[in-house]
Amino acid sequence: MRRIAIVGAGAIGGYYGGRLAVAGEEVSFLVHSGLANLRNEGFSVVSPEGDFHLEGPQVFGSSEEIGPVDLVIVAWKATANESYKEVISPLLHGSTAILTLQNGLGNTERLAELFGACRVLGGLCFVCVNRLTPTCIHHLAEGLVTIGEFEGGETARLRDLVARFQSAGIECQGVEDLMHAQWTKLVWNVPFNGLCIAEGGITTADLLSQPGGEEQVRLLMEEVIAGAAALGREVAPGLIEQQISSTREMGDYRPSSMIDYLEGRGVEVEAIWEEPLRRAQMAGAQLPRWERLLEEIRRRLAARD
Repeated sequence: MRRIAIVGAGAIGGYYGGRLAVAGEEVSFLVHSGLANLRNEGFSVVSPEGDFHLEGPQVFGSSEEIGPVDLVIVAWKATANESYKEVISPLLHGSTAILTLQNGLGNTERLAELFGACRVLGGLCFVCVNRLTPTCIHHLAEGLVTIGEFEGGETARLRDLVARFQSAGIECQGVEDLMHAQWTKLVWNVPFNGLCIAEGGITTADLLSQPGGEEQVRLLMEEVIAGAAALGREVAPGLIEQQISSTREMGDYRPSSMIDYLEGRGVEVEAIWEEPLRRAQMAGAQLPRWERLLEEIRRRLAARD
């Protein structure tokens, strides 16, 4: 894989794409805002693991300008997925791989439907990162990327991708069961992204410190684990303590969905809450707290809009 295109150069795409570019990979960024700023100023990452500046990044306003590449990394929010076909098609040649770094469920299935299952991989980013300005990204903590083939198993392509991420200083691991990894990420996303919206737009630190906040998180995490189990994916209960502990270390972190809620943008309701809940309930799981959380998120969004 020689040429890489980052589709969606926000916090996630900018951070990981930037690290790959600094490490010497040939990376093109597809952006829809701040194009002139990025061309003039480059972009910077402020990180506890070392700040860096990418001078003269290869940034473009359309897929056609980039042309076919060897790897497409999709890093936009799932709310933009209706543009998959239009945006990704010009980036493909006969063996182009597509790696989605999106939250929730349904993304890899849609990509496989449009472009073929053999092209598709899914990645989960366990990272605290925010885009401060069009040209500056703030990396606060963590950074692990877990990657798996949509069709499962360990492949030479998967090993190569993991090695490339690791060579760029990114903690990365390959997994044989992508769905298990997706549900593991949901154990954090469902309660923290959800409750920070349901409580009106608060940080993870505020959520855990308020009366009953940590208990709500734990109970929702238990339901997500139960949902995974109904689908044949066993997530170790010890993950709950691990994730709460690591979230405390993040400090006043603002989850991405909460930021989208406060700033009036679309929220990934379908991918993070609706689709996983639907699948788990179809498999027989009873998840009343998750249902109530989804209702409150919908209520908050309706009141905002």
